[in-house]
Parts: sequence; structure tokens; C-alpha cells
Amino acid sequence: MHIERSIEPRFPPQDSIRLVLLTGARQTGKTTLLRQLYPTLTYINLDAPENRDALRSLSTFAWAKTVGDAIIDEAQKEPSVFEKVKFAFDAKSVRFTVLSGSAQILLLRSVREVLAGRVFLYELYPLMLCELAASPNTATPQPPLLARLIQSEANVGAVLNQASPRLMPEQQYYLAEKEQYLLTWGGMPALLGLNEADRTEWLRSYTYTYLERDMADLARLNDLSPFKTFQRLAALRSAQLLSYAELGRDAGVSADTARRYLEYLKISYQSVLLPPFSRNLTSRVVKTPKLYWLDVGLLRQMTGYHGDPTGPVFETYVVSEVYKWIKTSATEAELSFYRTRSGLELDLLIQTPRGILGMEIKSRQRVDTPDLYALREVAKALGSEWLGGLCVYRGSEIRFMGKPSIWAVPSSRLLSP
Repeated sequence: MHIERSIEPRFPPQDSIRLVLLTGARQTGKTTLLRQLYPTLTYINLDAPENRDALRSLSTFAWAKTVGDAIIDEAQKEPSVFEKVKFAFDAKSVRFTVLSGSAQILLLRSVREVLAGRVFLYELYPLMLCELAASPNTATPQPPLLARLIQSEANVGAVLNQASPRLMPEQQYYLAEKEQYLLTWGGMPALLGLNEADRTEWLRSYTYTYLERDMADLARLNDLSPFKTFQRLAALRSAQLLSYAELGRDAGVSADTARRYLEYLKISYQSVLLPPFSRNLTSRVVKTPKLYWLDVGLLRQMTGYHGDPTGPVFETYVVSEVYKWIKTSATEAELSFYRTRSGLELDLLIQTPRGILGMEIKSRQRVDTPDLYALREVAKALGSEWLGGLCVYRGSEIRFMGKPSIWAVPSSRLLSP
């Protein structure tokens, strides 16, 4: 099953003069996307030892004639490739080369050292709801409602007043079904064509492949058992404040090792740290980040939880969708959360050049007045910086909840076109 990706319009045409780098977690569809975008380019996969040997022994001066404009997959597997591409590109003997791979740190290190100032960087994430729920009649997925709220010059109320409060039952069912799929299985493209048993086995195999391949590339770990334990315990803490000391203690490693292991999870696109909002708006804020997994399907596989979405699972889903969209669209926005030492907490703040959008996330079918307390307190403190507040929930109606511009918005509506 082919799904158009939201990032596609950002890629340059093949007749431009560019070096392009695409990174992302394993199995997010990087190779499929690149071969679809650039079908006439030579494709070389450096997972194959024979290809690595061939490019390693190839003279720099013969690169243009032998390889030319090409897609080079898993480029970090052969570091000499970067120097040879640089030489050929600077000599104008190649015009367009695409490098891709899943080991972000190795790729970016090579880019910084060799290709700085020459390469355009893109990141591909697991499927988002706006991609999965896109109309088959559109060439590329349309931006979600979230994009209009962040990017529009109109205020939040004006944008939401233009949206239908409720969808027709068939549309609502369709969106709910797609969202439930992501909440159950996550967004890895390869899962779409599988039955439930095969999806479970695929996710189980992915965790082993990730350990064996990415950790071999990134960390040179001889014994993967401590990291595997750490990975599971980190997944169990998704949507929670992060304590390196506590996580390390539970995993049987030092706080410094826990910090290093978590960096491995971040640079291999498994998790992300959401920073706390830096200003004291109402009282002293906590300085500890929150940990989120980027794919709910992998989160469920690692924690062994397969029931109805809990509050942390739903919060992980919403935050990861917002994060993936902002990164995919290159939207000028920064994400953080707000939490004070006295206990006031707002799940998400989206800082834009125009101001700040607040978001409270509730895994329920209804929104009640007490759910809006943090939104109102933060809005009061932000004053003119406040763009509006959203209580994101699992219901079906977009509804105005009161001043200052606070709305209840179903997650399926916020994250879809």
C-alpha cells in the first residue's frame, strides 16, 4: 500500500544542482521515497559489503564517470564516500547526489566535517495521521488543522470557527479508524499490508534489528543486554519527567551511562526530549525535560502493553504527531511544556513568531471545566503572547470553551487535514 508523504514537496527537482541528505529511523520509507522521487538516478545500497568495497577502492577522479549522479543509501557505512562526493561536486562533475541513512550521528558527523555548507538536510519520520487519512484524490497529503493554527495570520478562534464543529458520521468514523490504527500499531509503513499477527511479529523483529544494527553502528556495544533493559525502562517512562539518576538506577547503570544511552535513542530517532518552558510565568518552573517515544507501535512493543490507550500513550501519540509535523514541514516553531514546582502543568506550548499556543491533552471523550485550569492560568500569565488554547481530547466536536480563546478540539481533527 503506497502512502504519499508530506515531505515530498520540499525535495528539490533532479535537474537542480544539489547535495541532498535524508535521515530517519530504520524502515520509515526513506529508500522507497527516494527511488520514487528520483527514478532515473543510479541507486547504490552500502548495506552490501561488495558495494562498500567497490566505492572504497574507486578513485576519486573516477567518481563522476563511474557513479555520477546517484542515490547512495546507508552512506555512513563507507565514510570515504563523503570526500569523493565533495570532490566531484566541487569540480562540477556531478550535479545531483542523494545520501541517505538511519545512523544520524555518523551521517551528520560526516556532513559537518566534509559537506558543511553544501548539503540540504531532510528527516523522514513514521507515518502521521494527516498522511494516513489523506484523500486518495490528492497528489500529496494536505496539512493538518494544526498547521493552520500555527501558520495562519488569523487568530485561533477565526481558524476554528471556519472548521465544521462536527463531521458527518462516515467521515468521523474514517478518521477515528485511522487514528485508532496509529494508537495501536504506530506509523511504520511496512505494517500497513500485514495482518495483526504479522504486525506484532514485525514490531518484535524491528526491536532486535535496531539493537543489532543501529547499536553496532552507533555505540560499538559488546553486550547489548544493559541497553535493552534501559530501552524498555525508558519506553515505560514516555510522557513523564526524565531523571537520569532514577532511570540509570532502575536499569542497573550509572547516571552518565543512562545519559549516553538516551542520546543513542534520540539520534536513532526512537525518542525525543521535550524541554521545559524556560520562563517562570506563575511560580518557579521545573528544569527537567520530559521523555517521549516517537512511534506508539514501538512503544507498545517495548513495554508489552497492548490494551486501550492510557493517558501517557495518548499524550505520547499527540506530542509525537505535533513534533513530526513541525519537523517534516520545517515550520518555525519550538515545543516545550510548562510545569511549576507547585504542580501547575500544561502539556504542550508551541512557540511561534506570532506568539504561543497552549495545549492540554486528555485521553477522554469529554472535556470538563477543570481540564481548562492550566490553560487559563498560563494564558493569563502570557498576556498578549497568548494565541489561544486547545484541550485536545478523543471526542468528536470542536467547541469553544471560553475566554481567552480556549477550545476543545478532537485529536483526530487537529492532526488531520
